[in-house]
Amino acid sequence: MSIPRTLTIDEAEARLSEWGVVDVRTPGEFASGRLPGAVNVPLDRIEDSVAALRETAADRPLLLVCASGPRSEKAAAALGVHGVAAVSLTGGTRGWSAAGHGLEYPAGRVRAVWGMERQVRFAAGSLVLLGLVLGVLVHPAFALLSAGIAGGLVFSALTDTCGMAAVLGRLPFNRRGAAPLG
Repeated sequence: MSIPRTLTIDEAEARLSEWGVVDVRTPGEFASGRLPGAVNVPLDRIEDSVAALRETAADRPLLLVCASGPRSEKAAAALGVHGVAAVSLTGGTRGWSAAGHGLEYPAGRVRAVWGMERQVRFAAGSLVLLGLVLGVLVHPAFALLSAGIAGGLVFSALTDTCGMAAVLGRLPFNRRGAAPLG
């Protein structure tokens, strides 16, 4: 089992054509802009794609990408358990774009889907605000909704998991447009 490592944007850009680029964001996020030549294998489907990724890695090393880095690091660790060496791009597509490198977009792209982190912040903030407003205007027990979301955020930080992201990732707009692997 190899320990996954990271690659800076400059290191990846200099040799991008040598890598098999795998984007682990949701299909909706993937459709909103990706590194050139990237294929989409969402993080929640990595385990199911080990055989295909092992085959791809036999031809050229894997560069895993997400929006900012943490999901691709998780994917690299998951693949490492199965003996598939993969490198995570530090800074993800946000860092890539901020460094002035171009992203590819699907033909006929209609609208961009918010990144998963932004979706989680919006959903959590909306639910907290709703709980507070209902707690003041309807019944104080509605404030428990805000407390529940706060507890979920603390649990998410402590365990480095996110149940809300898992639920949001199953919504139709986050599932459209997945590129087939291989």
